[in-house]
Amino acid sequence: MKLKRIFRKEFFITLFIKQNKWHKYGVLGHTLKLVYHVVKAKRYNMIVAGLLHDIGKPIIAYQDKEDKITNEYSFHNHEELSYQIIKNWKVSSYTKQLVRYHYLIRGMSKAKEKNLIKKYNRMKRSYDKLDNDFLKELEIFMIFDDKAKK
Repeated sequence: MKLKRIFRKEFFITLFIKQNKWHKYGVLGHTLKLVYHVVKAKRYNMIVAGLLHDIGKPIIAYQDKEDKITNEYSFHNHEELSYQIIKNWKVSSYTKQLVRYHYLIRGMSKAKEKNLIKKYNRMKRSYDKLDNDFLKELEIFMIFDDKAKK
């Protein structure tokens, strides 16, 4: 990763101030609120994933034409970048998997809704490789992520 990606205005704006219409807070505020919900629910095994799940977002943040009109930001494939950043860190494989796949269920739903068959099928292949216990964990994590958006 190049340092120049960090020293862009998009990095600081999305980290501290705002993301898009789905998020009330910047990435840091959203992250801290997610961890709050994780701790409140006594799901301590999710704390590290909560702290790291969007670590790639400010780095990958950009504005397309529509974003410039609405003054919002996009973060396509932020979960994979977040995973790539932490994949060699000394954190559990559970944490790495939560970070990598935290958007998978929602992404599949959006791809299906928009009739993006190739994208949906690619995501479905990843989904099918995950065991049922982990998929339940992913669904719970997604609930915390949703609560942290408001």
